[in-house]
Amino acid sequence: MVSDTDHLWGVGGDGTWVWKSFTRGLHPIYMDPMDQDPRHRAPSASARRAMGDTRRWAARVDLAAMTPRPDLAGSRFCLAAPGAEYLVYVPTTRSVIVDLSAVAGAVDVEWFNPRTGETVPGGQAPGGAARFFTAPFTGDKVLYLRARPAS
Repeated sequence: MVSDTDHLWGVGGDGTWVWKSFTRGLHPIYMDPMDQDPRHRAPSASARRAMGDTRRWAARVDLAAMTPRPDLAGSRFCLAAPGAEYLVYVPTTRSVIVDLSAVAGAVDVEWFNPRTGETVPGGQAPGGAARFFTAPFTGDKVLYLRARPAS
């Protein structure tokens, strides 16, 4: 399903809207004003960057196996292949609870900072239950969890 700002509200949207749309399983399309109006510069830059970031994440994860699963993350913005991969957008809080009940072993934890483009490894966490994750930075963030291969 396409989420197009032109049909939602015209000129508008920012990086937060892009990430929320993407982790809800939507395909965000941004109507870029392409003008020099100062009111549009910051949101436009944020949306453009987020569209590039979500495109890279879409290529990195097994997107075909993932579905929107708001029930698995406290932020309610989650794409998941339960037991295998989880991509969680956390727009406001520093921490989030993710239900890893479907994971038999452990997951590798990684944080992505949409404002800086920086990726920070977060170690490992056990599966089998809901787990609490706290980001190493403030602002909006993306949590990526991937089940470790069985040994």
